[in-house]
Amino acid sequence: MIRYTKANDSRATVSGWLGVAVLASLIAVSGCAGEDTPVKAVEPDRSSMCALDGMLLADYPGPKGQILYDGGERAFYCDTIELLSIYLRPEQQKRVRAIFTQDMGKTDWKQPNNHWIDAKTAYYVQGSDLHGSMGPTLATFASEEDARSFIKKHGGKLLRFDQITVDMVDLRGGAKHDHSM
Repeated sequence: MIRYTKANDSRATVSGWLGVAVLASLIAVSGCAGEDTPVKAVEPDRSSMCALDGMLLADYPGPKGQILYDGGERAFYCDTIELLSIYLRPEQQKRVRAIFTQDMGKTDWKQPNNHWIDAKTAYYVQGSDLHGSMGPTLATFASEEDARSFIKKHGGKLLRFDQITVDMVDLRGGAKHDHSM
């Protein structure tokens, strides 16, 4: 508690304003820290379910995905087609803080875990002979070299994130638009 007397009246006012300025600066910095703080992917556990269809992620092969929304909500997807279909929808209303997928150059296709990468910087392979949880999927890699090596073994076409369109990840029939699904 500050006591005001004639002797310390001006010092109390200055220190009071200084305290307010420091507090305001701390609030401003802490408010911005959430936006600038690097975010990381979270490894789902054995009971983690796909936000779109409730399937258990651990039950299916191929790269998984996750979206971290502003506010901290995190959604997992059991397939890159589902992940990108949700992210690229023009009606997507939630603000996305980060989007992740797995580096298939470093993890096992049949039981992928860990090795999360920024989905916006990943290399994608469309049309390979390997399938994900929903059939044909987009294989994802951190390095172009790993993606090209994968193409030699499993076929497909190399894409970057900005080349993927909503039509390519249409959930009505997967990546090959097989409408029998």
